[in-house]
Amino acid sequence: MISKFVYVTYIRTTAEKLWDALTQPEFTRQYWAETWQDCDWTPGASWKLMIPDGRVGDSGKVLEIDRPRRLVLHWHNQFVPEMKAEGPTRLTYELEQNGDEVKLTVIHESEVADSRTIDAVSNGWPGLLASVKSLLETGRPLDSTTRWPEGH
Repeated sequence: MISKFVYVTYIRTTAEKLWDALTQPEFTRQYWAETWQDCDWTPGASWKLMIPDGRVGDSGKVLEIDRPRRLVLHWHNQFVPEMKAEGPTRLTYELEQNGDEVKLTVIHESEVADSRTIDAVSNGWPGLLASVKSLLETGRPLDSTTRWPEGH
């Protein structure tokens, strides 16, 4: 992999609750700009991140799944032509329970040098992960991540 984004955060929750927050529509719609994921969460299953207006934002498949410890997705942007042209990326979630908190590591990788996709997710993931942390710890996501941006 040539382009890579890695982010680590600690969330006061259980690995099971964090897993659900990362994968289930009732959670993602709250903190991930009203999006939801269409997937049955089995190895090899197709995966889509759905934009509120019904478009597919990203698509791919489940490469690895070990609930609630590890999820690896083949991720291909579908709505930004320059990023779609780069081809697929790989997203890995690693969850490690430690007492009353979970260490969440997010790794997003591309085989493309200076990837626009990795540049974009490097700007997006920190806010989304802060928002899921806020949602799980306080019951409220960050306001800045709750609506799909106009014109996108």
